[in-house]
Amino acid sequence: MLRNTTCAHAFTLIELLVVITVIVVLAAIALPAYTGIQERARVVQDMSNLRQIGLATQMYMNDNDGVIFDATAPWMGQLHPKYLGAWKIFQSPFDQRSPSENNTSAPVSYGLNGHNVAGMLVDKITNSGAFIIFAPAQDSSSVVRFGGTPAASVTVYKAVTSSGTATGGTHSSRKRIDAVFAD
Repeated sequence: MLRNTTCAHAFTLIELLVVITVIVVLAAIALPAYTGIQERARVVQDMSNLRQIGLATQMYMNDNDGVIFDATAPWMGQLHPKYLGAWKIFQSPFDQRSPSENNTSAPVSYGLNGHNVAGMLVDKITNSGAFIIFAPAQDSSSVVRFGGTPAASVTVYKAVTSSGTATGGTHSSRKRIDAVFAD
């Protein structure tokens, strides 16, 4: 006499629902961690881009007797291609625009301090640890928006309020920005 063994190996409906519930709970636990990891990766890339811009600016100033860029031309064009090989370094990972390597329309997410820094000698900076040279150049709306291109000088006039908090920061809480200081 032969027995039908296919029924003995099948899952019951309750076992299937328990497995699905466990998978959903694990996914709900993992999603915030994954989102946090993505945010941290963007922050690290943002800091890396600013570091490369800062190092390229230092090399530019070494070649130009300590002058922080020529005031008559956009600062990005003075760094690219001699000091920075790709336009993608000028684009923040928080910037949602499509990347481009076009010299006139590539996205630029960082701005130079707009308080008459271009053309200034670096020796004139008295408090270099508090003097921001570069910061993300976006508006202070609830959504991070960037609009810079290499065709015009991108400047930042107010990266923080008088209370010290960022206005329109790039990080998830919108209260922090990464910046390059003069020191």
